[in-house]
Amino acid sequence: MPRTDRFLDVRRERHSDELLARGGDSEAHSVLQRTGFVAVVRVHETYHRAPTGLADREEARLATGAVARLRARGYHVTCDEDFDTDARPAIYAPMGSRVAYLAERIREASTTDETAEVLTELTAAHDGVLAALEEVLTATAEFHDGLGQAADPHIARRLRYLADEPLRVIRTDLADARNSLADRHAPHPGRSTCTEEVPATERERSAVCACPPPPRALPAPPPPVAVGLRR
Repeated sequence: MPRTDRFLDVRRERHSDELLARGGDSEAHSVLQRTGFVAVVRVHETYHRAPTGLADREEARLATGAVARLRARGYHVTCDEDFDTDARPAIYAPMGSRVAYLAERIREASTTDETAEVLTELTAAHDGVLAALEEVLTATAEFHDGLGQAADPHIARRLRYLADEPLRVIRTDLADARNSLADRHAPHPGRSTCTEEVPATERERSAVCACPPPPRALPAPPPPVAVGLRR
């Protein structure tokens, strides 16, 4: 049975004439955002709309690009005839995938040293990921300082607060975790790698490796007998 989150619909709403994209999973939502759509988060649904102030021709270009990129990633997209296209642009890994790869390395790590090495990429004082994120928050705040609308100074202050308080707490806690792991030099007891080597002191010729046997699962209890079936 096909997954429903692989289906999307990109159309102009008949009543409002808004260009909307509905359906899809989080990856599809990222594609729409990178194409230029704006996410609208509701209680029971997240959909995407075109930015305000675009001419019809710009909206058509936006929708056509989204349809092409979504189909290139294997999504099933229904759309208005004006947005249909056979184009399939090349797929490039986004910058966020590099950070996500750090999580995969931690999931595969078998020692404290390996995990500490990965966390260093996040917490390094000068060029770590979190230091770069602080730079982005600060630069965005500076951009809002002279933008001109009434809400812009508030947004700038909020961004500086995020860089100064919550992000600093995250950096401090992760750095402490990294330093603690770097001092331990220990294997993870649940992630040891089986070398399939038999210790020299092993007397049993049938031994294959030194790994402890897996825990024996207790048998599941039988289901209770229905009262009406007893005689």
